[in-house]
Amino acid sequence: MTACAIETAADGDAVREAVFTIAADGSYAARLAGEGDARFPERWTLDGPEPYAVPLPADQPEEPDTGLLPLADGRVLIHRRQGGASHAFGGGAGRHSFSLLYPTGPRTGELPVGTVECERLELLPPAPDGSRAYALSVGERSTTVWQVAGGAFGPEYVAEVAGRCSGGVWLDRTGRMLALDREADGVTKAVAVDLERGGEVTPLLQIAEGSNDRLLLADPDSGLLLIRSDAPGRDRLGWGVLGSMLPVRFPECLAPADCAVAPFAVQPGQVLTPESCAVALRIDGAAGSWVGVWRPSGRRLHHLAGPEGWLAGAGLWTPRGVLRLPYATGAVPCGVARIEAPQDVVITEPAQAERAGGEPFEAPDTPVVCKPVPLQQAPLTGRGARG
Repeated sequence: MTACAIETAADGDAVREAVFTIAADGSYAARLAGEGDARFPERWTLDGPEPYAVPLPADQPEEPDTGLLPLADGRVLIHRRQGGASHAFGGGAGRHSFSLLYPTGPRTGELPVGTVECERLELLPPAPDGSRAYALSVGERSTTVWQVAGGAFGPEYVAEVAGRCSGGVWLDRTGRMLALDREADGVTKAVAVDLERGGEVTPLLQIAEGSNDRLLLADPDSGLLLIRSDAPGRDRLGWGVLGSMLPVRFPECLAPADCAVAPFAVQPGQVLTPESCAVALRIDGAAGSWVGVWRPSGRRLHHLAGPEGWLAGAGLWTPRGVLRLPYATGAVPCGVARIEAPQDVVITEPAQAERAGGEPFEAPDTPVVCKPVPLQQAPLTGRGARG
């Protein structure tokens, strides 16, 4: 499971057009390098003996809100907004153009893919197969899923989902099941969208009737889910397991005082052992940004210093538990630091139930039906079958 560094808009919306995005297989990454009026795409190669960067400048500088997404073949999808005021999700009505960039000698090759005309549009995280790319167009009452790369005829309509959707997490290795955070009647709930069945929607998170339940990360190998919900009374990080009948848990260690905590990568390859997965978190506090490492079985949040110039919120795990963190400094413009996951004393006895917000989560005295992650009836069955 890889992740990207996310910028946050002034209104608090998470912007998927990130400052650093890693391909689904960890082979490449892309970012908008430069500063001010001299920004340009840059591709990083991560799967060789040493990382290296290749600049992909166009004939003119890119806008600060330009989106980039690396594909597994080394090309980089670029999303440019044309017309309308600049906005975290694309601004006013206008055109969204897509092209594929690739190095060709000393210059940058550019293959136009096509355009989408809409008001608001954002790239989704890299698709698991590494060859396709998707985007969300958010309307007043519904959200459209577009395939913007990897098709035969340019951008293609995929599905329309009722409600205003955000986020975007892939639930399987095939790119069939997509989780979105859907707002309806003032409440946000994560839903699973089957892209092979015309966008058929299945409830994913239903922790409490009126709670806002969002999915942040999912690991298809183990089924581990990282969740943010206000069911405990305030926004808290929690975890559950895809298809499990156990309740979602909200560990106290994931709510350090005076800090913002956001997961960005989950250790892959831990099939059927979600409690052993190492999770990397970005922690922001008064002292700056640093790295947290946590496992459900250990119930302890380890605080680690990131490398100088860390592209905060970006990184990926190896299956053996090595966390790779990209960084850029004046002396090292393209670097990857490696951190071994700290060892935990595994706690095997059942945790004692605490009040709302403890581990595991219990509803307050008011009788509220708290459901687990309800995917037993969904089309995503059997992680071993990959979707």
